[in-house]
Amino acid sequence: MTDDPPLNPALLPAGFVDVLPPAAEAEASGLETLMRVFATHGYDRVSPPLLEFEETMLTGSGAAVAEQTFRLMDPDTRRMMALRPDMTPQIARIAATRLAHEPRPLRLSYAGACVMMGGPARDTDRQILQAGIELIGPDTPVADAEIVALGAEALQVLGVPHVSFDLTMPPLTTALLATEGLTPTARSALLRALDRKDAAAVARHGGALAPVLTELLHAAGPAHRALDVLSRVSLPDAARVHSDRLAATVAAIEKRVPGIRLTVDPVEFRGWQYHTGVCVSVYALGRQEELGRGGRYRSNDDEPACGLTLRPDVILRVAPPRARRMRVFVPWGMDPRVGQALRAQGYATVAALGEIADPAAEAHRLGCAFVAVGGKLEPVQGAAQAG
Repeated sequence: MTDDPPLNPALLPAGFVDVLPPAAEAEASGLETLMRVFATHGYDRVSPPLLEFEETMLTGSGAAVAEQTFRLMDPDTRRMMALRPDMTPQIARIAATRLAHEPRPLRLSYAGACVMMGGPARDTDRQILQAGIELIGPDTPVADAEIVALGAEALQVLGVPHVSFDLTMPPLTTALLATEGLTPTARSALLRALDRKDAAAVARHGGALAPVLTELLHAAGPAHRALDVLSRVSLPDAARVHSDRLAATVAAIEKRVPGIRLTVDPVEFRGWQYHTGVCVSVYALGRQEELGRGGRYRSNDDEPACGLTLRPDVILRVAPPRARRMRVFVPWGMDPRVGQALRAQGYATVAALGEIADPAAEAHRLGCAFVAVGGKLEPVQGAAQAG
């Protein structure tokens, strides 16, 4: 019998990581930039708790993330609690309870960590960072457009290049399938075929719907080309309503954000379990990870809502590196007002904690670009002069 080796104190559970300098500072700065953009458009920040009772977190829209949720028992009440995998259901709860009497439209923003069983961007992610907005009350193309417009502005401020907003309308597929008397087996096979973009399987399982579904499957791409196909195909009235709403939303987005890159996939529905209208996924050219996603849904009390959740950790892997605050070494005994003035100018000051024989060498060792000498800044030889 052998004893297990001692656990390495740096070892963490799979999917959890320590974010170290300078990445942690860049992440915090990027997150606050996103929240600042949201705030300038009248979105008030809320901060829900990391844990809630299971029965409240996983009802309504929260039911869609039940399988991704870690659970534990409250030792005080002996009731099951859920560790949030997504903040949107919490915002829906807050809007329907604590803020039920606030005037609509209700604009809320949020940011925080979530823990889930497998992240949407990378299978290894279990703790993820979210920042988002929810617009609760109106059910109009203009409201949908505002959500996309704010996402576009926030990503532009962060310098993310070549952003694409990919739109879909999950109820369109549902409405189409409802017109045919498909057996549960046939419906399941057809949904799998659509999910995999398998045109041959769609033709086999689609029955009378096969020609329309195949045409819509191939229509995915630039928004106007997809909408042109949608306008020409024969759709039942229930599906045409969703097609027209999608077209109106595209027009509203383009009016608010001229030149925005939009694509449309008319029959995409994966991952949109509780959404009831136009949905959006956000990508950067050449990257497979989603920068964010959102769409229209019914909030608690069946109230119309739409939102967008961004992934700051993913976004900052795509955005240009954020400049670090330049560091200045302040030798022992210097007037405190010197450090105050430097910090007011945007520098970070690193104060000596005692007499140092060679301040320049100590500044270099501590990663400082300058040494404060007699009220002036002297560059440190070999140090980076910019973040």
